[in-house]
Amino acid sequence: MIEYICPACGYVYDESIGDVDNGIEPGTSFEDLPNDWICPICGLPKSEFQIKE
Repeated sequence: MIEYICPACGYVYDESIGDVDNGIEPGTSFEDLPNDWICPICGLPKSEFQIKE
């Protein structure tokens, strides 16, 4: 699974973990996140996330 990083705060969205605290189940691909999903730490929009290298 791919990890995506928030360039503002460093939060990593790991598809295998999801974002359970915000209703995103483990195994949810980044592309399947709602368009209005934001970084749970700093609020940066999904569109600003980058693939973690």
